[in-house]
Amino acid sequence: MEFSLNERFKRVTTFIFDIDGVMTDGSVIALESGEQPRIFNVRDGYGINRALKMGFRVAILSAQNQVGVRKRLEYLGVKDIFIGTSPDGKLPIFRKYLEETSLTEQEIVFMGDDLPDWEVMRTNVLGACPADSAEEILELADYISPKNGGYGAVRDVIEQVMKAQDKWMTWFEETK
Repeated sequence: MEFSLNERFKRVTTFIFDIDGVMTDGSVIALESGEQPRIFNVRDGYGINRALKMGFRVAILSAQNQVGVRKRLEYLGVKDIFIGTSPDGKLPIFRKYLEETSLTEQEIVFMGDDLPDWEVMRTNVLGACPADSAEEILELADYISPKNGGYGAVRDVIEQVMKAQDKWMTWFEETK
């Protein structure tokens, strides 16, 4: 039985995001010290924080591993951070996360942008990607954000899910 995209959005309890090319535009600044800082979109961060406050899970699954990135994610309230993933790729970590949390693939939106995300997106998750993703990911995605990576794609998919579940503005209306 096929579900519409809106029906699939309604089933989501968990967002899993890649970092480079999704939460950032994929650019890396290579400093003499060896650090490789990234630039994050503040609206994406706000969306992540709102999702967490509304009871959604947010996890990060990325091959890159920078201290500054971890600090940014922790600042936003993200607890499930899997960075510096294994050479075996993201799929084993993804499966272990599902097992440890008792989540099903149907509850998850996974947003990736490039070939290292392909294996996870081929599962039964709701696969999402930024508009500027690799061709193979664009072909595989269930939802393609009109926004590019690092320029609001994360916020966009969070908004789409929360709007489908009538949760997008409820947090704001409750504070009045």
